[in-house]
Parts: sequence; C-alpha cells; structure tokens
Amino acid sequence: MTVRPLVDADTCVEQLYAAHWRSLVRLSLLLVHDVGTAEEVVQDAFVAMHGRWSRLREPDRALAYLRQAVVNRSRSALRHRAVVERHARREGGLAVAHGAGADDASLAAARRDAVLDAMRALPTRQREVLALRYYLDLSEVEIAEALGISTGAVKSHASRGAAALRDRLGTDREDLR
Repeated sequence: MTVRPLVDADTCVEQLYAAHWRSLVRLSLLLVHDVGTAEEVVQDAFVAMHGRWSRLREPDRALAYLRQAVVNRSRSALRHRAVVERHARREGGLAVAHGAGADDASLAAARRDAVLDAMRALPTRQREVLALRYYLDLSEVEIAEALGISTGAVKSHASRGAAALRDRLGTDREDLR
C-alpha cells in the first residue's frame, strides 16, 4: 500500500495568506463595499479552505479556489445585507446609507469614489468581471473559472460593464485603467 505524503495544510495556507490576503480583501471590498465585511469574507474563505485542505484535489489551484470562494461569499454577504435592510425598512428602521468618505477634498479620492459608485450601479456579474479583470488583472480564463461561467460570458460582461462605466463616468477606455 502506497501512502501519499500529505501537504502540510498549515504551511500552505499561511503562505497563501501572506501572499494573497490583501488582494482578496480588495476584491471582496469591490463587491461588498465594506472593509469589515470584506475582511470577514476573506478570513472565512481561508478558514474553510484550511478545513478542507485534505480534500483539495489540486493544491496548486488553491488560489483559484480562494478567489471563487471570496466571490461566492461576497455574494452571500450582499444577499444577507439586502434581507436585513428589507426587514429594517418593514419594521420602520433605517436602511444603511453609503456615505461619502472623509477625504473628498482630494481629486484622486473623488475620482475613486465616482468609479466605485459607477461600479455599484452595474449589474452584479458585470461588476464581478470588471473587478477581477482590472483590479486583480486576471485573464478571461481565470475569471471564467473563478465565477463558474464561460469565457464568452466573461467577454460579454466585461464589454457591457466597461461601456456602462464609460457612459456613467463620461470617460474613454484608457481612463478606466
């Protein structure tokens, strides 16, 4: 009987965490628009992956698994937030308002805010594709894998999302990079 050596889950997850935590939090932040929630989403994805490490068929694809987990958990957080806000409105409570940041005086901050507002206005799939493409600089194949869609769908969502952003922001293609 041949025993396959186990890859040390602790070491592998620690290395992934050190190398990719920040970019995964930024990805989630683009989707959920809240730093605390984004950090929770990423932390939960790492914990889940660590617990399932022995069942991971291809450990070298752990980063792709994490990206997909972060996107899926971000979606879940958004669904949960929508339910909570609906319930709060029904009960006469106040819905959470997304306010402007304290650094509005800066031109760079104002542009960032405008882009984020325009991103929030996009349909979910377009927002996800653009975040993965322009923020994490993933290829169409990697995006398709992370979202569980075809590369043709990635191209379509990216094209439509970029066009919508250009319209909303009044910019040309190069200004979006």
